[in-house]
Amino acid sequence: MMLQRTPPDHLRVKAKKDRKKTPLLVCVALACLALLVATAVLANVIIPFDPAAIDLLARLSPPVGLGGTAAHPLGTDELGRDMLSRLILSIQMSVLIALGATFLGAVLGTVLGFLAAHFRGWTEHVILALVDFQATVPFLILALAVLAFIGNSLPVFICLLALHGWERYARIARGLAISANAQGYAGAVEQLGAHPVQVYWRHILPNVAATLIVSMTISFPEIILIESGLSFLGLGVQPPSTSLGAMVGYGRDYLTQAPWILVIPSFVISLMALSISLVGDWMRDRLDGSQR
Repeated sequence: MMLQRTPPDHLRVKAKKDRKKTPLLVCVALACLALLVATAVLANVIIPFDPAAIDLLARLSPPVGLGGTAAHPLGTDELGRDMLSRLILSIQMSVLIALGATFLGAVLGTVLGFLAAHFRGWTEHVILALVDFQATVPFLILALAVLAFIGNSLPVFICLLALHGWERYARIARGLAISANAQGYAGAVEQLGAHPVQVYWRHILPNVAATLIVSMTISFPEIILIESGLSFLGLGVQPPSTSLGAMVGYGRDYLTQAPWILVIPSFVISLMALSISLVGDWMRDRLDGSQR
């Protein structure tokens, strides 16, 4: 009979440190996200110029390094507005929209998923039918229809984007809630006199929160790209407000004369989406026990 040898202590410590070590690419992504969030939070303090101030004498001024001056480090747009100031304001608006839409979509999907898992029967069938309908209808067509009939404003736009991806949270929450109920601990707590809302809030939600958080990191960059696309089409954030997608839309007519108007916000959009995707993949590997 062969005895299984346990690894030495120093090898176990080394393996534990390797699991806790954060990859360099993830560290860079976290640093980029921290910079973008800090820019969004401190936007009203660090903006050097009025983003709406027009200076036709300085219109289409190139960035520093391409013949521009230090007064406008990222150059100016077609109306002479400072690109750095508008970029900071656009980052704030895009982060606000993406955070609000992601949170509202997660809450809506999770609540509907828990309702389907708790009541079952016709309630579950109705919710699953809505999930299938949402998954089959192209979101861009739905967005165009809603904006055409209701009109556009920032709260309406955020609520509209929240409808993107809520079915993902509903499926996940329903499946995990059914699994938790099958384990018996939720039913035992309910038999002790706890209200169903309390059972789901205090006992089931904490056990499924890690999976839902990872799903939010996946949905966040998708909402950023959708917001950018709608704003590019003129259906998103309306003037005098601006967003990264709106800046790209403004710069498409000056791609040959002043490419920085389009390239700079496009780079920020790509950087933000890539950073969140990298952090989301890393969080999935860290929080999912089956990956370890």
